[in-house]
Amino acid sequence: MNIAFSRRQILAGAGAGMAGTTLGALGFGDVESAHAQAIRPFKLVRTTETRNTCTYCSVACGIIMYSKGDLSKGDKAEIIHIEGDPDHPTNRGTLCPKGAALLDFVRSETRLKYPMIRKPGSDKFERVSWDQALDRIARLMKDDRDKNIVVKNNDGVTVNRWTTTGFLAASATTNETAFATYKVVRSAGMVVFDNQARV
Repeated sequence: MNIAFSRRQILAGAGAGMAGTTLGALGFGDVESAHAQAIRPFKLVRTTETRNTCTYCSVACGIIMYSKGDLSKGDKAEIIHIEGDPDHPTNRGTLCPKGAALLDFVRSETRLKYPMIRKPGSDKFERVSWDQALDRIARLMKDDRDKNIVVKNNDGVTVNRWTTTGFLAASATTNETAFATYKVVRSAGMVVFDNQARV
């Protein structure tokens, strides 16, 4: 038996097949409704969404953190999921392997959560308050600046250089924060100023 098909018949058959599969894919079949009923409820329902910046490198990818726990009722909020921010212009929702593992970083028992100081001659670090840590940093910086500031160079030109202390900034910040940091560091006279993107 010899069957012959014209090009028009082949295209008509292919079009009818594609139309049928498209209708099924759009949810007009029973398979899709059964599949939808079998899916468990979305795990991020009733969570608080917080946008932030990934802490790993200098790329500054945007992330969305989801936490459970109502702070208004005195509950302790716990981060249960972290994903890339699809609205962020840097990463557009994608994350590298380190960024994708941020939840493990947040929950790590070895993560530093508060300031620590090792006193002279001691072999261990001790916890201090944020006020103590910031006061100590400010005092040491002020003492060093007062001792080592170069007001005028050899030609008598006012330079106000402070070269004995440097400042390492985080590049994963907003433009506004970076601008304010630059102004503070330069107004203090610091010459040694860099950020993690170049280190």
